[in-house]
Amino acid sequence: MPCKQCQSSNQNVFEGEISIHFRELERLKKLPVLSFEPLIICMDCGFIESRLADGELQELIQRRAGKKDTAD
Repeated sequence: MPCKQCQSSNQNVFEGEISIHFRELERLKKLPVLSFEPLIICMDCGFIESRLADGELQELIQRRAGKKDTAD
């Protein structure tokens, strides 16, 4: 499948480690959600594509709603 940004077929898959933080001030004490998913990176324009696993997505939703722990 070509790059969604530049339509290049020059893409590679890398193992990724992503830490997702919340931007709002009231959520600064929330722990980040960690994701260890493959990243598809376009070697021409740098566009990155990935997908969160279902468990990580649910954790992100719960923390966003304030239903999970904080860094305290």
